Amino acid sequence: MESITDLERCWFLSPPWKQNIPPVEVNLFEKVYLKTNRRFGYCCGVQWYGNCWNYVIEVKNDFHYATKHQIIATGNIQPRILKKPAFVLGQRVLLKIPNHGTKQRLILGIELIEKSWFYLVELVLPTFKQPLITTNRFSLVREEDLVRVNV
Repeated sequence: MESITDLERCWFLSPPWKQNIPPVEVNLFEKVYLKTNRRFGYCCGVQWYGNCWNYVIEVKNDFHYATKHQIIATGNIQPRILKKPAFVLGQRVLLKIPNHGTKQRLILGIELIEKSWFYLVELVLPTFKQPLITTNRFSLVREEDLVRVNV
């Protein structure tokens, strides 16, 4: 049982981007141009998916997911009254949520939803056999459900 716990710990703390965290192309609250629909919007989130950063772009209360190839950064940051996120991409955190085995995880994404910060973490290990019901291994977790890990 201890070997399984060690394997889980290694899995959840192994960064999907391998060694060094790749830089993000767009900052949170930065104004961007979406090439796909030829509109301007603001970045309100970023998450690691499909071996690259994916950006959540808000355009008039509509949300679009885009890679760096689908957007052009302007460098203009929208002034916000909201506080900055408590955690950063790639940071180690502990889950306060019960029944999730090894509690340490990496922050794989940050997203602003309804004026609150949510953090993408991997909740479930991949399985060898295909489950009957497809479940998402990743989940957005509230700031209150995470604790900073000092390494």
